[in-house]
Amino acid sequence: MITVLCVEDERDVRELIVEELEDAGIRVLQAENGKEGLDRILKDRPDIVISDITMPEMDGISMLGELQINHPQFSNMPFVFLTALADREKMIEGLGAGAESYLTKPIDFDVLMAKIHGLVVRIENRVAAGLEF
Repeated sequence: MITVLCVEDERDVRELIVEELEDAGIRVLQAENGKEGLDRILKDRPDIVISDITMPEMDGISMLGELQINHPQFSNMPFVFLTALADREKMIEGLGAGAESYLTKPIDFDVLMAKIHGLVVRIENRVAAGLEF
């Protein structure tokens, strides 16, 4: 079963995302900020990460950067930013940091679920073919 880590500091938003993913049959882990998210990634090794950018303790771009620099074994893990930061510069920064996608709030759950479904299919196909993701 695919596991998604949702890193979001706003509890209500996080709970909505988790509920939507769980309703789709996806196992979901949660973290309240980037530092907690990084710890969950290293401990639980999720298949996909959905993360806000602006969070206390460690922002999403710093969390992704920490993974890319100091934990390269996670460099292929799909990382989806879901943020209120809709300006072009932030989008370029997030994608340039290695994010798979950059989605903006308010959340369009149809778009989010289509993205996650596409990633799940890609991961499952690679696993079925005996390839590392």
